[in-house]
Amino acid sequence: MPTSFAQVFPAPAKINRFLHITGRRADGYHELQTVFQFLGLEDRLRFEPLPGGRVEMADAAAVDGSDNLCVRAARRVFDAAGRREGVRIHLEKRLPVGGGVGGGSSDAATTLVALNHLFELGLGEAELAALGLRLGADVPVFVHGRAAWAQGVGEHLVPVEPDCPPALLIDPGVPVSTGTMFSAGELTRDRAPERISHSVDGATFVNVFEPVVRRHHPEIARVLDWLGAWTDRVRLSGTGGCVFGLFPDRATAERARGAQPEPWRSWVTPLRNESPLRAWLPGDRHGAMQTTGP
Repeated sequence: MPTSFAQVFPAPAKINRFLHITGRRADGYHELQTVFQFLGLEDRLRFEPLPGGRVEMADAAAVDGSDNLCVRAARRVFDAAGRREGVRIHLEKRLPVGGGVGGGSSDAATTLVALNHLFELGLGEAELAALGLRLGADVPVFVHGRAAWAQGVGEHLVPVEPDCPPALLIDPGVPVSTGTMFSAGELTRDRAPERISHSVDGATFVNVFEPVVRRHHPEIARVLDWLGAWTDRVRLSGTGGCVFGLFPDRATAERARGAQPEPWRSWVTPLRNESPLRAWLPGDRHGAMQTTGP
């Protein structure tokens, strides 16, 4: 067993170009439609082998200890490969927590992909995505590493190639509870399904959580309104609380960032249709995405 691994693996952020709920299943889960794209922002992970099959975070107190998604991902990938390996996970957390940019899911996906590579576990992309789905509905898209149209609870993925303009992502510092948003009585749950399209702008593509978040979190509403004065391509990401605006060029996005009326945490970053994690995928990493079932 190696004493250390030198590689640092990216766990990129995502945005939802739109987010619709088209119904509710008998098991209580919501049927969704969305398009995921990646941002040029990321957490970073490094892995240190441990003896005796121990799996732990390097800073357990800061990241939910043994219940951390990365720890659960590590245990699942080792179990799936029939291996009793141990690892200490070093997480450099850069992405907003509770911001709707998928930080925890991305960290879990990177753990699956990285450990499969580092320990030569031999699992394929579809197997890793299936393991990821058991950890969270957003994890498979990070495993596959391709921009995707998602349906079901987020597990049915079809690759798409939306445009990739510069984005101004703003974090007003207001974490939003996904569970609270999904259980809100005023949430629209019956949007008519959209056809799969590479173009995901226009009046029919919205985030159904935006009115709910506006009502519960006035500071996020302020960001949406302020950014909407700079561009009409403004959305909440996921269930919030990060907000993004898309711009024709980086210079305009930087001007908007410089004019922020509050010291909101923000970044100007390109959108990407391929994740930097994809370089570590097993097998034919540029092949077609395999749809992951439940």
